[in-house]
Amino acid sequence: MNKSGGKTILITGASNGIGYETALLMANEPGNTVIALARNEKALLSLRQKSGDKIIPLVFDLEAGNYQSILEQEAIKSIDHLDILIHNAGKIVNKPFEDITAEELKGCYTVNVFAPYLLTQALLPLLKKSPKAHIVHISSVGGVQGSVKFAGLTAYSSSKGALSILTECLAEEFSKTNIKVNCLALGAVQTDMLSHAFPGYKAPLTAQEMGSYVSRFAMDGNNYFNGKIIPVALSTP
Repeated sequence: MNKSGGKTILITGASNGIGYETALLMANEPGNTVIALARNEKALLSLRQKSGDKIIPLVFDLEAGNYQSILEQEAIKSIDHLDILIHNAGKIVNKPFEDITAEELKGCYTVNVFAPYLLTQALLPLLKKSPKAHIVHISSVGGVQGSVKFAGLTAYSSSKGALSILTECLAEEFSKTNIKVNCLALGAVQTDMLSHAFPGYKAPLTAQEMGSYVSRFAMDGNNYFNGKIIPVALSTP
């Protein structure tokens, strides 16, 4: 579906924040085909309108499971390969360790770990058809060993740590294929998620600024990196 020279891209968690801005920026690149995935249909339609109808919305709830069913979505049927898969969707729980319920823990891990794992499985046939596919995991510096950790974020940070290790595992798993896998461990960015975790904190970067970095890295980072967890942070609250 994409024009010569462009990339076919799928971004999860595209209804707001970094995913929203990344989708817009990548849709503005000549020839790119961008599929924006989120569960909020209204937000996705707004995103498509803002992009000048360049973005293809895909309404899908990552917490609902049944990831193989995504192959039946019209947005996926419209493409014959996938060059870039950005696992940007994230879920945070900010509560003391002893108060976090099993349901909250499962929800956090479902979005932050199980969804990237199982969605990649479902989309693997399309990724294999790309001459140079790139999977980008959006993690957190909180999920990097040795970084500063914060009380209340045990579920979130540990799940992001799992995503970082998954990156290394998949890079080895796909080492003899056309697929490269990398992870961006982001620091403080002014998003709704950050405001939830650190009320009143002012981050040094906007979602648009970080989206610009993510979009550039997704487009050509696989020419330089594979299996890497790369911290991208001016600060951590």
